[in-house]
Amino acid sequence: MPKSLYGKLVLLLLALLAVVGAVSIVLMFSTTRLYFQEVTQNVNRKVAEQVATRREILKEGRMDPKALKRLFSQLMTTHPSIEAYGLDPAGNVLAFSAPEGAVRRHSVSLAPVRDFLAGSRSPVTGDDPRSTTGKKVFSAFPVTAAEAQGGGSRDRVAGYIYVILEGEQYQSAAQQFRGSFILRQSVLFAAASLLFALVAALLLLKVLTSRLGRLAGAMESFEAGGFQEPPRLAASLSRSSDDIDRLESAFEAMAGRMARQVSQVKNVDLLRRELVANVSHDLRTPLTALQGYLETLLLKEGRLSPQEQRDFLQIATRHSERLGKLIEDLFELAKLDSDHVPLNPEPFSMAELVQDVVQKFQLSAERKGIRLEAELARELPLVSADLALMVRVIENLADNALRYTPENGMVTASVMAENGNVAIRVADNGRGISEENLPRIFNRFYRGEIGEGAKSGGAGLGLAIAKRILELHGSSLSVVSEIDRGTTFSFMLPALRAMSSSSQS
Repeated sequence: MPKSLYGKLVLLLLALLAVVGAVSIVLMFSTTRLYFQEVTQNVNRKVAEQVATRREILKEGRMDPKALKRLFSQLMTTHPSIEAYGLDPAGNVLAFSAPEGAVRRHSVSLAPVRDFLAGSRSPVTGDDPRSTTGKKVFSAFPVTAAEAQGGGSRDRVAGYIYVILEGEQYQSAAQQFRGSFILRQSVLFAAASLLFALVAALLLLKVLTSRLGRLAGAMESFEAGGFQEPPRLAASLSRSSDDIDRLESAFEAMAGRMARQVSQVKNVDLLRRELVANVSHDLRTPLTALQGYLETLLLKEGRLSPQEQRDFLQIATRHSERLGKLIEDLFELAKLDSDHVPLNPEPFSMAELVQDVVQKFQLSAERKGIRLEAELARELPLVSADLALMVRVIENLADNALRYTPENGMVTASVMAENGNVAIRVADNGRGISEENLPRIFNRFYRGEIGEGAKSGGAGLGLAIAKRILELHGSSLSVVSEIDRGTTFSFMLPALRAMSSSSQS
């Protein structure tokens, strides 16, 4: 059994053509036989009629066997292939033209004879007197005799002339084939047609399977290449749009998606390793410092002054707070990544929220020598969102801006109405973000230096958390940055129709 699709299709086609050819030849010989029988039956109807209408075969209103024999002898000289039989009204054989001893059946069923005379569709077969069970095509005609009835006369059936053509009856397909030039030519034409159909089908199958083979080769190459480089096939829906073209186009699209997904998985895995390394460092640093100061307090118990003890405890507390903040960020990001994050939207004033956050970070900004201001437009509409999560977004953006803004710098948080939305921006005039880092700063798995004087304070999860919260609200966080000129983070929320009369200036 061949393994290739082409080989299997060729084998199937050969078997199919062999069956079709055999059936066609059988049908050809069968229909030829039936045609010959029909012609024979119709041609010899006249012979039976000529014999049946001879008056000398009747004697006293009955068929005369002796007269029949004489007439049959004369008929054999002109039609040697004909066998004629004289039947009485019951079907009994009265006389025949066959050789003596050849007749084995002395009565013939008249039902086929009546069907033939009634005009049934030919060919009609009847009993063969030479055989006890055989059937042959025949011709027949009734022999009638006048019979007095009342004041007149009427014809009655005195018997039948039953004619069988033996010599012209082909007994086998081989005899038919040898005996007919037209039949031989028909068989040769049918064989040539089947051969032509076979060659044409083989060429067509070769064309079709070669395209499938090319597709299979492309799939194997794609797999061998680690699903990274999608294949380029010649198929195009605008060319012919047959099933194989659509299959190639679908495979191209699927391979492209798979290649992109594999690339994304590799990038995610790479960034995940970076995250693990960064988070491990950020966890180890405060944990090591916390452990060191606590061990120092234990080792020097009673030898430190109250002020030194207090300083050590304050430093340990800061590291503990930093460690807790990092763990909280990781937990919150994992919770936001879950499939079902409950949101509790409510109407509120974004201007008031930003004002509160600015006031919260004011003291921290002053300690760093940074000016922190809020710019709030008048007549601002309310927004509907999860207030607690929006507070986290603004705090993360403000904390990020203060962390990467140098001393004597400025951070501005602004709120204004734009095209039916409320736009929020947090801008600083720090050093800015390099072009190569800008596309990656929202990636939770990436951590890099994004400004002069950047200080360690987290694993770079603040922007990822803010971005994820805004995505849950159907919004997005965008960034614009120029080196040495500063960075601006912005997002929008749909405004409610009701206007807030308590906007901050």
